[in-house]
Amino acid sequence: MINAAVVGLGTWGRTMVESLAAPGAAMRITTMQTRTVKPDDEAFAKQHGLAIAPSYEAVLKDPKIDAVVLATPVSGHLAQIAAAAAAGKHVYCEKPFTFTKKEAEQAVEALRKANCILGIGYNRRFHPEMIKLAGRIKAGDLGTLQHIEASMTYPNALFLPPTAWRSNKDEAPLGGLAPMGVHAIDAMIYLSGEIDTVYCQSFARVVQNGTDDTTSMLFKMRGGSSGYLGTMTTTGAGFGFQAFGSKGWVRIEGVTHVAGAPSEERRTRQFGACKFQPVKGNAETWEAERLDIVRATFEAFAGAIDGKAPFPIPPEQIIHGAAVTEAVIRSAKTGQVEKVS
Repeated sequence: MINAAVVGLGTWGRTMVESLAAPGAAMRITTMQTRTVKPDDEAFAKQHGLAIAPSYEAVLKDPKIDAVVLATPVSGHLAQIAAAAAAGKHVYCEKPFTFTKKEAEQAVEALRKANCILGIGYNRRFHPEMIKLAGRIKAGDLGTLQHIEASMTYPNALFLPPTAWRSNKDEAPLGGLAPMGVHAIDAMIYLSGEIDTVYCQSFARVVQNGTDDTTSMLFKMRGGSSGYLGTMTTTGAGFGFQAFGSKGWVRIEGVTHVAGAPSEERRTRQFGACKFQPVKGNAETWEAERLDIVRATFEAFAGAIDGKAPFPIPPEQIIHGAAVTEAVIRSAKTGQVEKVS
């Protein structure tokens, strides 16, 4: 059994603990560490049988800990990953990995040198519907892939206190990019390959804390197709993902993580109504399987540690995702189409 420590105990840190609470998991979280331990943190730790570590350094020195699960602000990821690698700990990092390609490369190299496994929380890639969509595209069922578009929205910015780290533009640039949009960028990389150029516009229409709430992005893929992504953080929750080809399109609808939603909903209901509309013939409609994709991602991470199979998202794609994110942020600043390095 792989023993892990979760670092950061916000909403998503707790969600990850809860995803592994049911019997039969290939790994377990035994320890938590957070900067300020509040009474509700102590209650959560007691409920789930977690030890409370006094510091990140204490976690890394604990010989009973095999891996760290980072649910922390992005700006600290590189230093935390480098320290974990130096201590011989495997790392599961919540997304985004980093905001620059250079930091992503440094983090990946630190783990490679230490022979430690890297997992990342792009959990939507692990849902059967996304895997089936990839299979359709690879088999040619959609014909020539022309375009992928996604929209991801939630109202969470309406409720965020100004002291929250997601209210900090340095930690959460471009509104919904970091909490939501990077999932769609990862899916585009998964389905259509590397991204060549990006254009982004991002601004605030509702919030007044210095962050953005309305963001849209255009992508040109190196393979020739195009992409669009829109995120909003001050409207109703929703998720739409659609791939268009010369033989038809597939659309997947679902939800995003609304603040205060039950843990099970956050883990199992990201995908809902699905539709395939061929150029010729009748449309097919179905409901997506309910699956705990957070747990599925952890199972893949544990399998990689045990040597059963590589983690499905290779380091090269993680680095490319960071490079795309960097280019998107740069484009929003310059107002120009930017090349992905």
